[in-house]
Amino acid sequence: MPSIDATELFAPLGASYDRVGAALSFGQDPLWRRFLVSRLPRDGGHVVDVATGTGLVAAELLGRGHRVTGVDQSAEMLVRARQRFSDRVELVEASAEAMPFADAAFDHLTVTYLLRYVDDPGATVGELARVTRPGGVVASLEFGVPDGLARPAWELYVRAGLPLAGRALRKGWREVGDFLGTSIREYWERYPLEGQLQIWSAAGIEDVEVRKLSLGGGVVMWGRRA
Repeated sequence: MPSIDATELFAPLGASYDRVGAALSFGQDPLWRRFLVSRLPRDGGHVVDVATGTGLVAAELLGRGHRVTGVDQSAEMLVRARQRFSDRVELVEASAEAMPFADAAFDHLTVTYLLRYVDDPGATVGELARVTRPGGVVASLEFGVPDGLARPAWELYVRAGLPLAGRALRKGWREVGDFLGTSIREYWERYPLEGQLQIWSAAGIEDVEVRKLSLGGGVVMWGRRA
């Protein structure tokens, strides 16, 4: 079960999220988001960006010619997204676990760093699939846990580096620094890759592919709605 309320965690972060998120990932987070968006066809389709936050992925989607609707349950994060987009992106305050959209309402779907925060990842992936049309692409970005020689360095960073950085930054980042490593580790222990692929298959998402990025620090999964 998630150990922290995501709405409370992200509420104070909107103003600094883009800059600090890129810095704490050593510049990798923006690259991961661009790769996520590149998994969608350049067909100008209507994409729903779930857990849109401040709109980083939505901006990439706009740049590729898509019509975009962004969904997030954090009103504070959406304030920053509205500043970014004005009226170019429809922004909806709603939970990803029960979205206010009809079945097959969107051509494609992107989702970023969401499933660690929900009570039932399987049901949530089912909801993501529900609002995507048959044949549409569902693509997800999540933090990963590196294997092999990179694992000790990752553990050192999330156990010591992130908490220290969070304390230095303050303004809500202390909680993120303390929470993030444990959250990522526990998610992958509970839902290893094979289990996640089973969840996607059960939700009716076919031909799922996986790409581990930055030695496994980021993981992008994508497939087509059956």
